[in-house]
Amino acid sequence: MHEDSASLARSEVAKLRGLEEALSIDEVEQVYLPLARLIRLHIDAANALREQTKAFLGTNGDAVPFMIGLAGSVSVGKSTTARVLHALLQRDNLNVALVPTDGFLLSNEELEKRGLLRRKGFPNSYDQRGLLDFVHALKSGEDEVYCPQYSHKNYDVVPGEGVRIEKPDVVIVEGLNVLQTGTGRERVFVSDYFDFSIYVHADRDDLRRWYVARFLRLRETAFQDPEAYFHRYADLSDEQAEATALGFWNDINLPNLLENILDTRDRADLILEKGPDHLVRHVRLRKV
Repeated sequence: MHEDSASLARSEVAKLRGLEEALSIDEVEQVYLPLARLIRLHIDAANALREQTKAFLGTNGDAVPFMIGLAGSVSVGKSTTARVLHALLQRDNLNVALVPTDGFLLSNEELEKRGLLRRKGFPNSYDQRGLLDFVHALKSGEDEVYCPQYSHKNYDVVPGEGVRIEKPDVVIVEGLNVLQTGTGRERVFVSDYFDFSIYVHADRDDLRRWYVARFLRLRETAFQDPEAYFHRYADLSDEQAEATALGFWNDINLPNLLENILDTRDRADLILEKGPDHLVRHVRLRKV
């Protein structure tokens, strides 16, 4: 990664920052920029190995994208981390696709049929086969792959709509459960396709506090839209909104964290550990 093209302007950092997060220029330069450089080393090494393998075998295979898996709890800041890495890698003359796995959630109608609407975000609330086929198509070098879209305003997938991804150099797949391996008879998992994986970690008390703070902020902003799925919560008092958010956390997000997400942390190549101020305080890189 070239030094003169790596930095992000203060205005860019402000746009990348999520709700109730403290992303700063210093954190970008001290944490995310070195991480992007490390990933670039992995990308270059993977490309060199592929070219050497093609020469050894005498084949002419198409280039395939370097795939990054990014996991962690609700409210930990996965999306911000993904956006920052996307911006930094794009600056290094790479075509980078950012894929949130929300688009592979089952529709609300289907979740209702299965009694899973209040288990949204749990592994069985996703179209796992669709997600697996998607990453397989990317890693097979297909010219065009479509990623389904999710509307946070409507709290549902958008029927018939998707984003076309064409020959990316790098794909960042961001989601709650992307590092899971499953417990059934499956033999292939989404995580098998990742060339590098990241887990964003924080103490559960901090996660709960951030989740509640974000809910209160959304009550004042996005929930005010009469067409928003969560508009029903727009007029709650502070006490009512906090109680509602804590109910969602305790009934849905905390169980999902403890049952499905947290155990995948040790499978990651790199762990970003956040402190109570939402800033990364430790970076742990797997050596073996």
